[in-house]
Amino acid sequence: MMRIVAAADGSALGNPGPAGWAWVIDDSTWRSGGWAHGTNNQGELQAVLDLLESTAAVAAQLVIYCDSKYVIDSLTKWLPGWKRRGWRKADGSPVLNQELLKQLDSALAGRDVRFEWVKGHSGHRLNELADSKARAAAAAYQAGCGKVSGPGFATQTREAAAPTPTSTASTTSAADSIASLTAEVKRLEQELAAVKQRLQQLEAGDPNALF
Repeated sequence: MMRIVAAADGSALGNPGPAGWAWVIDDSTWRSGGWAHGTNNQGELQAVLDLLESTAAVAAQLVIYCDSKYVIDSLTKWLPGWKRRGWRKADGSPVLNQELLKQLDSALAGRDVRFEWVKGHSGHRLNELADSKARAAAAAYQAGCGKVSGPGFATQTREAAAPTPTSTASTTSAADSIASLTAEVKRLEQELAAVKQRLQQLEAGDPNALF
């Protein structure tokens, strides 16, 4: 089975404050975004959610490097208990970030996902890339120019589902060429048959074959 390896991270300036999120698969496959007001945990959760949604059409195991134990424990340990108690903690208080967690619960259903904890700012390449993009997104929202950025995840399935006009034109051109060649072969066969008939007439001494 295909495997996708990514890192997801969040950032908040002030916590709460201008917040950013980002996921990175490689230098050319990533996305980031944020809000004018949010928390670091919300950014971490949104990064994982957007990664899950972006790769949903691909049948692959997804390995997510994350430096947030809150996110990993929420999604791998605490989620079943919260759901049983109606999205409340063991002490009866409401679970924070319920909206994001409910979306994540749905996005994880049926997926082969493995979380790997990595210490933040420890030199892990993908985590460092995700961290820098999340912080840049938070800074952009702080400056009032934040937006969702990045090339995202493009799948072969999506590309194959949308044939280009060039490929359609090429198919039509090929069909026209075949039809033209077929007609030319038929014309040549008719001319050859006429020549053979004249030769037979000449061999038989028919003077009309010369005209």
